[in-house]
Amino acid sequence: MQIPTIETSRLTLRPWRDSDLDAFAAFSADPYTARFVGGVCGREEAWRRMAAYAGHWLLRGYGLWALEEKSSGAFVGYSGLWFPEGWPELELGWSLVKAAHGKGYATEAAARARAYAYEVVGAKTLISIIDKQNYASQAVANRLGATYENVFLLRGAEVVIYRHPRSEIVRG
Repeated sequence: MQIPTIETSRLTLRPWRDSDLDAFAAFSADPYTARFVGGVCGREEAWRRMAAYAGHWLLRGYGLWALEEKSSGAFVGYSGLWFPEGWPELELGWSLVKAAHGKGYATEAAARARAYAYEVVGAKTLISIIDKQNYASQAVANRLGATYENVFLLRGAEVVIYRHPRSEIVRG
């Protein structure tokens, strides 16, 4: 399967590369950035997570893209679609390296990934699963026009579900 590359005005949403490992391992080792996305891990586990994200594309036909800042070429995080075994529904997700926070990149990337989900994948609806204490991601979901739906228990943790209706397609 060929993983598509798509763009926003400031970001390239592209396939994962082996060269992303250094930046992704640093992201995964930082308690601030890894807290709400599986927790802190070492370099070997970070590689396995990257491999899972890349492999998701092969198994499902969609997945999470690595995010590259156009102006610098730097890896700044990831965004896209996630629906592993045991997940309640197709999820729209995002996460950024610390240096990329506060620039609107999460909203921009997620809006583009959501448009891809509806227009290319044919999704009828999407959810975002967000830790109850992750107020920054809840703010992104709100900026995207998603609506709070309920609290859900996922893998022993309470999370909140935000729903992204098709009528709320916003391009980044």
